[in-house]
Amino acid sequence: MQSKRTYGRALVLGLGRSGAAASALLLDERSAVTAVDAADAAALRERAAPLRARGAEVRLGARDLPPLTAAGRPAFDVCVVSPGVPLDSAWLKAVRSAGIAILPELELGMRRTRCRVLAVTGTNGKSTMVKLCREALEAAGLRAEAAGNYGTPLCETAPRSGGLDWVVAEVSTFQMETAQSFAPHAAVLLNIRPDHLDRHASLAAYAALKLRMFADMPAGRPAVAPVALREEARARNPGLRWLTFGAEADADFRYAPQAVHFREAGRARALSLAATCFANDILGLTAAAAVAAMAACGADRAAVARAASVFEPLPHRLAEVCRARDVRFVDDSKGTNLAALEAALAAVPGRIRLIAGGLLKETDLDGVKTALAARVRQVYLIGAAAEKLETAWNDTVPCRRCGDLPTAVRAAWADAEEGDAIVLSPGCASFDQFTGYGQRGEMFAALAREVCAGAGDKREERLRDDSQNGPEKRPEEP
Repeated sequence: MQSKRTYGRALVLGLGRSGAAASALLLDERSAVTAVDAADAAALRERAAPLRARGAEVRLGARDLPPLTAAGRPAFDVCVVSPGVPLDSAWLKAVRSAGIAILPELELGMRRTRCRVLAVTGTNGKSTMVKLCREALEAAGLRAEAAGNYGTPLCETAPRSGGLDWVVAEVSTFQMETAQSFAPHAAVLLNIRPDHLDRHASLAAYAALKLRMFADMPAGRPAVAPVALREEARARNPGLRWLTFGAEADADFRYAPQAVHFREAGRARALSLAATCFANDILGLTAAAAVAAMAACGADRAAVARAASVFEPLPHRLAEVCRARDVRFVDDSKGTNLAALEAALAAVPGRIRLIAGGLLKETDLDGVKTALAARVRQVYLIGAAAEKLETAWNDTVPCRRCGDLPTAVRAAWADAEEGDAIVLSPGCASFDQFTGYGQRGEMFAALAREVCAGAGDKREERLRDDSQNGPEKRPEEP
């Protein structure tokens, strides 16, 4: 059971889905809510309407905050922050100067959650891990929901959490920036790779925020980390019950080809992942982490294999869209950092024609060059980072600046040979040309299907001509 301290007056910064959920929860508790957002868009106005109807003051398109002090005292008891508001923003600086307590939406929801919480963080693979853990818990006969950075905001899930056994919460560094006392019942760190360095000062600062998730957990609670990070993670909270996963021989939960190996009640066990999407070196580690998470939750480890056997991958994560002329189109638009791009290159079989680019979130562009040289025939560059990526990579793999996604898809298709995979794994954020990675992936899928349909039409014309003119006439290549 989490803290139920209530607040007389609450300031909510940001009215995205998280901010709206926090505002609604606070209104349920009879707080006087003032919600502020610098933007003013149709989606925000739609969220604001029911809050205003319930008595909240909502300020959209705001340039300034409402008065933060009254009679020399803070005007609000708490400021709840949405993930989109950076720690160094002028608004948060003003809130801190006024002596108002700051709380991330995730932690407010955590304090109101009436069941156990399994928290998951990491650079890549968090959403897939959260989905797999939720489905594994359900396969083990437990009631579970996904929340946090994936699924619904925790403030939205908390009011109904009394009917659950577990909430599986995806945790981001943005949410940990303002955390005060975040203490899940079990926690998993998947990996740490460079990401969001456009917001965080350095890789060390980013890593510290990932590890911050463990800092306030009471001694004895279970925590899961990769073998390679166990000492760094354990240093944040030595009193936790640490479990490790990885491909290394000394991992408590070890991925080996198509299986996760571990010991239970003193006996060696192996869970087969054959014929599942986790039977590879990338997602296999996610499955190993999920088995460790089930152990941390006291749930049936074998439930992971049952969940994996029917698992449907999330959109825009290594999803094959279509194929034609034995050329596959793979949508990995969620690959928004270079570590995810490198993982995609390892996971997709065959030779790759890579579409990459957008808004860079990191500066080290050389780390992926070995993978590019080994797997990629050509890179087709789009977006704001195209010139930088071409300069960095052109000595390793042929690069072509295409500017936009339609041009890149057409160019890759024109160059493609049998057995190639045309992969959208941008390694960058999407906001230079799209509203988000989802819109980018949907455009790629639409363009791919259009190309594949056209290839099918040409094939039908070719076969029709062949039938009419006899076998002696050699059909043109589609």
